Amino acid sequence: MEAVEGEEGIYGYRKLTHYLRTEHKLVISPKKVYRLCDELNILLPKRNAPSPYPKRLAKQHVITGPNQLWQVELNMDR
Repeated sequence: MEAVEGEEGIYGYRKLTHYLRTEHKLVISPKKVYRLCDELNILLPKRNAPSPYPKRLAKQHVITGPNQLWQVELNMDR
C-alpha cells in the first residue's frame, strides 16, 4: 500500500505489478493486480486516445434521409 499512497506518482496496475515483482519478490499476474485494484477502487479512469486519422465527413452535402450518402474508410496500414 505504500507504493499506492506514495508521493512519487500514481501507479497503474502494470507499474504496480512490476513494483510488486521486483521490490517484494511476489509472483503475481497483472490480471490479479488489476482485480485487486478494482476491488480497492484505486484504478484511474481510462484515457481516451485521439484517433490518428481525422474524420472526413461530407460537409458539403445536405442529407435528408437514409441511404443518400455512403462513406468508406480505407485502412492502408496492412
